[in-house]
Amino acid sequence: MQSANSLAEQPIDAAHAPFRLALVRQRYNPYGGAERFVERALNALHGDGLEITLVTRSWPESGKHDVIRCAPLYFGNVWRDWSFARCVRRRLERKRFDLVQSHERIAGCDIYRAGDGVHLEWLRARRAELTGWARLGSYLNPYHWYTLAAERSMFDDSRLRKVICNSRMVRDEIRRVFALPQEKVQVIYNGVDLARYTPAARALGAPIRNAYGINDSTTVFLFVGSGFARKGLAAAIRALPAHAHLIVVGKDRKEKHYRRLAEQHCRTVHFVGGQQDVRPFYGAADAFVLPTLYEPFSSTVLEAMACGLPVITTPRNGASELIDDGVQGYICHRAGGPSLSELMDRLCDRARREQLGAAAATRAQDFGLEAMTAQLQQLYTELIGRAVR
Repeated sequence: MQSANSLAEQPIDAAHAPFRLALVRQRYNPYGGAERFVERALNALHGDGLEITLVTRSWPESGKHDVIRCAPLYFGNVWRDWSFARCVRRRLERKRFDLVQSHERIAGCDIYRAGDGVHLEWLRARRAELTGWARLGSYLNPYHWYTLAAERSMFDDSRLRKVICNSRMVRDEIRRVFALPQEKVQVIYNGVDLARYTPAARALGAPIRNAYGINDSTTVFLFVGSGFARKGLAAAIRALPAHAHLIVVGKDRKEKHYRRLAEQHCRTVHFVGGQQDVRPFYGAADAFVLPTLYEPFSSTVLEAMACGLPVITTPRNGASELIDDGVQGYICHRAGGPSLSELMDRLCDRARREQLGAAAATRAQDFGLEAMTAQLQQLYTELIGRAVR
C-alpha cells in the first residue's frame, strides 16, 4: 500500500477503477531522446482501463491524455527546475493517482525513470575533458550543485518504490552512488517502433544524398543528437576518413565551432539541424557513429540498428549493451583497442558494413515497443497489486 504522504494514493475502489498513472516530464524537445521515450510510452500504454495524465511545463497537445500544466515564472535554470518540482508536488497532492512516475529529479514520486543517468557520473566524464577556467566553472556552477542535491534527495526519499534504468550501466551507477538495494532498481531498455524504423528506410535516403551531391560509392556516416560536446561530435569529425562524408542531425549553440573544426581537418560534414523525421537520414547513411562521453541509453543507436546500420559508439553509452563488438558494430574503448578512426575506416568496406548492418537489424527486433510496454505494465501490476492492461 502507498504511504499517506506519497504523491500517489490508492483509489477507493482499486479493484474496478481504471488504473491512473501520472507521468512527469518538464518540457518537450522534439529532438530529445527522453522526450521520444515518454511520447512512445504514452502511445504504447494508451488503452482501455489505463488513464494517463502528463504533468508538464510544456508539451504538445495530443487529445489522448489529460495534461496538468505546471509553468510557474522563472529566471535561470536553477529556479526553473526548483519551481517546477514545487508546482508538481502541490498539484499532485490535489488529485488521486495509483502511481506517479517521474522523469525528473523530484522527491516523493513512486517511480523514477533515470533516463538522464546519474548527474555525478556525467560531471565526472565531462570534467575529465575540460581544462583551466572551463573546468573551474563546472565546479562553481550552481545548477550542478542544485541537481546533485535534488538527485540525492529523491533517491534518499523513503516513498521512492522503484527506479527504472534504461541500461545496466545506469543501474550499476545508481546502486554504487546511492546504495539502493538491488530489488529497488530495474532495467527496462528503450523500445523502438519496428514498423517505423526498418531497413526499408534505405529507400528514403536517395533525395538526401542527391541534395548534398553524394554519389553511391561514397561512404556516409550519420551522427544524431543535440549537445555536441557530450555526444562526441568533435571526435567523430577528427576521425572521419578523408574520402567519407558525415551528416550531423541535431542542434547546438556552438555549431559554428564544429563547422570550423571540420574545415580545419578538411572533412566533409553536413550540418542539417534538428529534424522531426530522421528516417530519411538513416536511409541516406551507411553507418552510424556516436562516440559519446556519457549517454544513459541513446535511442538513436537502436533506431539506426533497426534501420540496418552498423553502429560505432563507446562503452559510456548504455545502448552499447545491445552490441556485440564486431557483430552489430563496434564499441570504441579509449584505452587500448582500435581507435575511432580505425573503426570508421573498417566501415568504409561495403561488404563488412552490410554484414554488420544486417546483424544490427536482427538484434533490434528484440527491443520493440511491445516488449517495453509489457515490462512497464508488469511493473505497475506488481506495485499496485492488480493487473494493468
